[in-house]
Amino acid sequence: MVPAPQPAAVVRFGVFEADVCSGELRKNGVRVKIQDLPFRALKLFVSKPNQILSRDEFRQALWPENVFVDFDHGISSAINRLRDALGDSAENPVFIETLDRRGYRWIAPTHVPATAVPAGLKLVQSVVVQPVPAQPVAVLPASPSSSKPSVRMLGKGWVFVLPVLALLAAAWGFKPVYRAAKAAVNKPHAISQAAASDHPATEAEELYLKGRFYWNKRTPDDLNKAVDFFTQSIVHDPSYAPAYVGLADCYNLLREYTLMPASEAYPRALAAAKRAAELDDQSSEAHAALAFALFWGNWDAANAEREFRRAIELNPTNAVAHHWYATFLGTVGRHQESLVEIERAQTLDPASKSILADKGQLLAGAGRRDEAAALLKQLEATEPDFISPHRYLKEIDFANGVYGAFLAEWKKEATLMHDGATLKLIAAAEKGYAFSGARGLLQSLEMQQKELYEEGTLSPYPLAQTEALLGNKQEALRLLTIAQQKHDENELAITSDATLDSLHDEPAYKNLVARLGFSVSKS
Repeated sequence: MVPAPQPAAVVRFGVFEADVCSGELRKNGVRVKIQDLPFRALKLFVSKPNQILSRDEFRQALWPENVFVDFDHGISSAINRLRDALGDSAENPVFIETLDRRGYRWIAPTHVPATAVPAGLKLVQSVVVQPVPAQPVAVLPASPSSSKPSVRMLGKGWVFVLPVLALLAAAWGFKPVYRAAKAAVNKPHAISQAAASDHPATEAEELYLKGRFYWNKRTPDDLNKAVDFFTQSIVHDPSYAPAYVGLADCYNLLREYTLMPASEAYPRALAAAKRAAELDDQSSEAHAALAFALFWGNWDAANAEREFRRAIELNPTNAVAHHWYATFLGTVGRHQESLVEIERAQTLDPASKSILADKGQLLAGAGRRDEAAALLKQLEATEPDFISPHRYLKEIDFANGVYGAFLAEWKKEATLMHDGATLKLIAAAEKGYAFSGARGLLQSLEMQQKELYEEGTLSPYPLAQTEALLGNKQEALRLLTIAQQKHDENELAITSDATLDSLHDEPAYKNLVARLGFSVSKS
């Protein structure tokens, strides 16, 4: 048996704590009965949180080398018994995620009390839904007049269309709609009709409301705290639907505000939202969260719109539902409808900074760029640490050819995101721009993107954009095909991405658009 890396002596997660030295699992301070093999599995999980653990790793950690048993059955049994002890579910996991044919992963936030680490034991860093950092997605996004979801640049969304001198001057009439979770309202969601009566708040409800408080702050650290509180709420009451909604909303945002890949975030968001809807089909919030994950994660526009409409039907005063529906409408090119919906959202929650920011972005997408810039600058002045105004102003500055301001806003955004990889790209862009203007900026990014793509750390989509701008049509189409095969979320931008305008007459491009499975309006 190969010893697992030692976690700290006491590791806390949700309402549980595992005492590694004594072999005890406690829930709210009360000892939980757990056998040896499930506890060894737990030790392995908390020693490597958010990492995919193969069945072979469990075999080595659970049994000595000279023991021969039915390992597959033994591992499955240990995992199932551990889930039973934690009250977890394979279908809607809070702690242990199953990855088909790959193994298992611990997905819950863990905390190590500062006083719980005896001498000689390695302290495991507090982990709060840290994504696997080896998969940043770098994308050359689109400009603020395009009607599409904004694409990611090394894991963080930003919209970028570089005019290559006069040749690209015509590209500035397009408008993006950022595909991200659109950081919803500042006030907590309703707890649902079933839970909104005048009875005293249960502990699950109180934990849920704490989660909403942090979720509304929209920073990486606060979103991770929100996951922790929603997880604790579910542990206290596994039938409490709002906590699953909160968890879904967190994953819908974490892949935007942290380096968590969309391929990990959306399945978790979808599972949590489905569970919430199963528990409370009358929950407007559950249907809104489900709609979001269906569109951005599954590219299922028809069912997403059906769920958005259901959410609004159930609760016409749900500002989040109107907000997210507005961004959906903007993405599919229905700009006037999107502005009507975002106005409704703002009327319902006038204090929401995220609704205000996305209103600016939707105004830019509808061609009202000056109005959008004025709104976003005002918000930026009052909320300098809020990411969205910097992101959207960056897009507008670049579309207007104000490259100095563009680079400054981009740097502020990356700094707030703690995104070192993007900061390196910015440095390259600054050098390229200083050397030979806009074309130098494009060429510097292309060089850096190729390097990252060859390393396997860059999405093919941004490189496709760059190749299209440089006139390399066939290479751009090849990369876009790869992106679609990988279900790259940035591919949703293909229909309205002005960097790809030169490809519109190509049969291969038309095939890519047709395979998206939904039409995009040009209204």
